[in-house]
Amino acid sequence: MKLTTRIWLPIAILALGGVGTVGLVAATPTLDTRKPQHKSPSVRVVRAIPQAVNLLVRTQGTVVPRTESELVAEVSGRIISVSPSLASGGFLEPDEVLVTIDPSDYEIGLERARAALARAESQVGLARTALERQQSLAKRKVGSSKDLDSAHNSERVAEANLRDARAAVTQAERDLERTRVRVPYAGRVRQKKVDVGQYVNRGTPVARVYAVDYAEVRLPIPDRDAAYLDLPIDYRGHPGHEGKHAGPAVLLRAQYAGREHTWTGRIVRTEGELDPRTRMIHAVARVEDPYGRGDDPHRPPLAVGLFVDAEIEGRRREGVIVLPREALRGSDQVAIIDESGRIELRKIEVLRRDRDRVLVASGIQAHERVAAGPIAVAVNGMRVRVFEQDAQIEERDVASAPEPQRDAGADTLAALGDDQ
Repeated sequence: MKLTTRIWLPIAILALGGVGTVGLVAATPTLDTRKPQHKSPSVRVVRAIPQAVNLLVRTQGTVVPRTESELVAEVSGRIISVSPSLASGGFLEPDEVLVTIDPSDYEIGLERARAALARAESQVGLARTALERQQSLAKRKVGSSKDLDSAHNSERVAEANLRDARAAVTQAERDLERTRVRVPYAGRVRQKKVDVGQYVNRGTPVARVYAVDYAEVRLPIPDRDAAYLDLPIDYRGHPGHEGKHAGPAVLLRAQYAGREHTWTGRIVRTEGELDPRTRMIHAVARVEDPYGRGDDPHRPPLAVGLFVDAEIEGRRREGVIVLPREALRGSDQVAIIDESGRIELRKIEVLRRDRDRVLVASGIQAHERVAAGPIAVAVNGMRVRVFEQDAQIEERDVASAPEPQRDAGADTLAALGDDQ
């Protein structure tokens, strides 16, 4: 190869490469440069609106009778009749005769006691006459002191026998009356234990009955919820309530035959001690006439043993802000969104909380916006995009359990609380 060819060939190749490179650079499209845009997270907010709230405490309990008694035979004998009402579930009127024991022996005993009383009365008369005679002889100084002392003794013995005879008549009359076993109050039969023809001894159980003038429900209340209620508390010498309408109103709910029914009552007392295991206070609610039909002909009786849900009406608080449960961050913090869309993390005073809501006593101003939805990362000053929802709720609030739908029963409870 010639010297000139070897020199110019590499130069030509390099020149062609440079021209191609310049062409490629010239053909590259021009890109517009922009600053990256920051997209703020979106969050759902509610307006803080102070409200007047009636605090409700929810609990559960079982219906029990206010009085339950085991009736027993007070005399021995054979049963000759039984009341038709003496059957399990039968209703009884006050002083109704349930069982009659054969009274023949006791009628004879009463006649004997009356005869003994007549003899005692006659002996008293004779003894008094003899005493008067001896006293007359003693005044004339013709009688002996021994005879006078004997007359005094005879008179005292005769009077003692008279008192004993009178007591025997009273006892015989009571035994005869006890041949008829009666119920002392309006009640219902829980268990029948005897029947016609059966021989019973003194103390033999006849039936177990309970009163139906009113029923009671023993309601456990956590200590933290007791602060929301005006419970009747007794002190020595200073009763904490007067009468059966002193305590807060109670609405009872129960399912029966596939339907929910309601009854209204009152807290009438609290028990004398806290449960050592659960640390709960037990309040007792009273429901008048639990077996009455009432205004609802389809409502069943509030039967003993029925398990009920109870809503106890508590204190009314003004200026409470109610937020969704999701608004609470941690135990006592919320995220406030200012008008420029920036976050302010703020501590609040929580009045109470339940599964769905939080009641705030202080820490939030009226009409401030509160984040009601989750924020993955929230720091003070962070900007967010917001959309609002209505935060209004009913005036009534419940605690520590799922909230039922509001119905006529809740309105009844509110009316009962206002009327008292």
